[in-house]
Amino acid sequence: MLPPGSTIGILGGGQLGRMLSVAAAQLGYRTHIYAPDSESVAADVAAHHTQAAWDDEPRLAAFAAASDVVTFEFENVPVDTVRFLSGHVAVRPGVAALEVAQDRLAEKNFVVSVGGRPAPFAPAPDRTALDTAIEMVGTPAILKTVRMGYDGKGQAQLAAPADADAAWDAIGRHPAVLEGFVDFAHEFSVLLVRGIDGEVRYWDSPVNVHGAGILASSSLPAPAAVAGQQDAARALMAEIAEALDYIGVLTGEFFVGADGPIFNEMAPRVHNSGHWTIEGAVTSQFENHIRAVAGLPLGDTATTALPVVMRNLIGADIAAVPALLADGRAHVHHYGKAEVRDGRKLGHVTWAGAEPEA
Repeated sequence: MLPPGSTIGILGGGQLGRMLSVAAAQLGYRTHIYAPDSESVAADVAAHHTQAAWDDEPRLAAFAAASDVVTFEFENVPVDTVRFLSGHVAVRPGVAALEVAQDRLAEKNFVVSVGGRPAPFAPAPDRTALDTAIEMVGTPAILKTVRMGYDGKGQAQLAAPADADAAWDAIGRHPAVLEGFVDFAHEFSVLLVRGIDGEVRYWDSPVNVHGAGILASSSLPAPAAVAGQQDAARALMAEIAEALDYIGVLTGEFFVGADGPIFNEMAPRVHNSGHWTIEGAVTSQFENHIRAVAGLPLGDTATTALPVVMRNLIGADIAAVPALLADGRAHVHHYGKAEVRDGRKLGHVTWAGAEPEA
């Protein structure tokens, strides 16, 4: 177990790193943010900050030397960066989780190999292959870049085969995977934490609502249909965590299908749909991630109040903060980002034990 006063290095400087840093401070740890970006809202609340490129090995080595353990706050940290750091300091979770999560095709094949069921899919590495993929999967479908897409980016819908050219151009003509549409009742998440000793704990699964490919809200209690598929989805995520020798918080996104849960994607990190745990659970996802990577006992994941509703503040939504603060039941989290633009997550608000005001 890391003693108080130790330093936890965090790769990435966004809001997840910010909330991890706050959780680490509550447990007596310092954090050191490493990110190439000029703006780092995580660095605002961290003890140390290194702004450097992902491939700057001298700076990475210095970062490793100044850290007692390293983790990451988003899944697009280059694999080579994590491999280099792993030769100098413990990185939790390890490189295997990144290798799977960064490649949508590899992720889907991996999930199938451990018994999961994703939506129908086929590779589309080039424009010609897309036609073959359409024959295999059919339409309507969604074309997603194999790498780097998130929050609706790098995606295009195909209502019919005739949309292939437009969809291919829309994703920048990058290698992709075609996913068939599935009938589903709800979207939900499985959030688990796995400790160094292999212990796994779960939070209750929230039902998620998306808009324009971006999570809009997560809430509990989830509908009965979600609760009925939660155990099967948890079992799959436990298999994934075990196969990857995973340490920390791991998130899986699922659809409620007619024949059981349908795997959508995984995130090897704390997740937007788990923000409700800060006020709505005994131990938040952020604290338990820090506990796991620091080798501490895991905290209780029980839900403490129902209903719980978490809403993202996206783009111009941030202007509602003064009104939200006037609602004494609302827990407002402002990420401190300077630029307001469409589709950018700038904060969130949670109601625990109370419904939001109309």
